[in-house]
Amino acid sequence: MKLASLKSGRDGQLVVVSSDLRRMAPAVEIAPTLQSALDNWSEVFPKLEKLHAQLESGEIQGEAFDQTQCHSPLPRAYHWADGSAYVNHVELVRKARGAEMPQSFWTDPLMYQGGSDTFLAPREPIQMPQSEGFGIDFEAEIAVITDDVPMGVTPEQALGHIKLVMLVNDVSLRGLIPGELAKGFGFYQSKPSSAFSPVCVTPEQLGDKWREGKLHLPLMSFLNGEKFGEPNAGVDMTFHFGQLIAHAAKTRRLAAGTIIGSGTVSNKLDGGPGKPVSEGGVGYSCIAEIRMIETIDKGEPVTPFMQFGDRIAIEMLDENGQSIFGRIEQIVEQA
Repeated sequence: MKLASLKSGRDGQLVVVSSDLRRMAPAVEIAPTLQSALDNWSEVFPKLEKLHAQLESGEIQGEAFDQTQCHSPLPRAYHWADGSAYVNHVELVRKARGAEMPQSFWTDPLMYQGGSDTFLAPREPIQMPQSEGFGIDFEAEIAVITDDVPMGVTPEQALGHIKLVMLVNDVSLRGLIPGELAKGFGFYQSKPSSAFSPVCVTPEQLGDKWREGKLHLPLMSFLNGEKFGEPNAGVDMTFHFGQLIAHAAKTRRLAAGTIIGSGTVSNKLDGGPGKPVSEGGVGYSCIAEIRMIETIDKGEPVTPFMQFGDRIAIEMLDENGQSIFGRIEQIVEQA
């Protein structure tokens, strides 16, 4: 089953979307918003599935689905926490800052709680007051949405609390991160609003590509129309989503509608850093990684961070070349 939130008020209007992303059916009589559906998931889920089946079979015609009219599936959320499941990415970015990576990072995931009150729509501009010095970067990731998660849940139990899967552009301001982390109190200004894919999908809809708490498909990103990365999200993922959720729920309950991100999808090549797509590699899911590799190879970074007018697109296709979640497309603009 695929769900989306059309732009309407603060929390959107829930619709069911056909598997090919061509048609939709309003679901407001079942649940007015996605958050409302998640609050009552056990009751609402069968009704939404029935509506989806009717749309798929042609029993109901529905209407045309337009991704540009979508907000992020949850336009705002009670809780948004982003992990760093791909430790290869963490290691490279820390090297870029001249920071050693503790060995514990391979066994205990990193996680930060981000702002969740102002998510961007998937086609909404990334607006910044300035570009110079901010180091504007995209981060292509996978994210999951949970129902109510009890405190102390095990990683295996946590997998059963994953109700929906989606993509995310977790925007980062690399120029501000070192100064903030040096204060010893974490991210804030360096992590502005994120944008999520137009559509979120139940794990069952993903078939055998969703297994062991991982999504085993390439995640594509395009910077200014050129393919920048296509790493497989199921490869080199040190911590699966069950482990990330269990980490978040170690000392607190998680409310229905909690979003957990994977961190930047990153693949190694022959045990070391990857290569750009243009050189036969799978590329990268953020600019920071290629800049680190350029520093290693050439002594200094060459690829610039994003400037006003730059565009980023993020998408995932199934084996038949069909978009699964729709497409995140954003341009960087001056606020």
